[in-house]
Amino acid sequence: MNLSTSYGLGIHTASPDLGLAIRNFAGDSRSQVWDLGRDLSTHLHVHLAEFLKPQTWADLALIAVAKGPGGFTGTRIGVVTARTLAQQLDIPLFAISTLAAIAWSTLNQLPQPLDIALQMPAQRGELFTAVYHPLPDQGGLKPLLPDGVMDPADWQQTLEHWENPYHLVQVSGGLGNSVTSLLELACLSWQQGKRPHWSEALPFYGQHPVETAGSEE
Repeated sequence: MNLSTSYGLGIHTASPDLGLAIRNFAGDSRSQVWDLGRDLSTHLHVHLAEFLKPQTWADLALIAVAKGPGGFTGTRIGVVTARTLAQQLDIPLFAISTLAAIAWSTLNQLPQPLDIALQMPAQRGELFTAVYHPLPDQGGLKPLLPDGVMDPADWQQTLEHWENPYHLVQVSGGLGNSVTSLLELACLSWQQGKRPHWSEALPFYGQHPVETAGSEE
């Protein structure tokens, strides 16, 4: 496969804004974000088809999708769409954590590599939480505390007892803007030889879907 002409496509729908990104392994990349709100499901495929041009579906070597945490409806739509595309195109699908993508985008803003602790509002006063450690030599991130849901008091206690220096990120809106980082993480994994099957891509909701369905609206 010619890496310079093979592209990766990133899809981020875990919040009301749609983020799309495309890049190859020779420096050609672009991204775009749309604030679609409740119109996400009806406009996703139109934006996908237009954004892909001048590339075609046959140019894709991989797809990356935000698996959550985030809004239930948007996350589900994105994962289902990405699974369908990857299955039809017979290419790998990387389901990337929303929080991992934010952590990756944060690293460039730090003077030195630190653990990245992230918190994002969830339902019932809880928090989506995670801690990631950068891997400068290998590229990518290592989850020291996997994505999960915590009571704010438990999360605060976790941070107070954290042994390594860390940078805390309070995640709010605009998740679609991290679609470029999402795709970068997937491309790093692809270059390391990983080829996840589309059936392995599952959404991470964190909380019961029925109770979190309105979290993005």
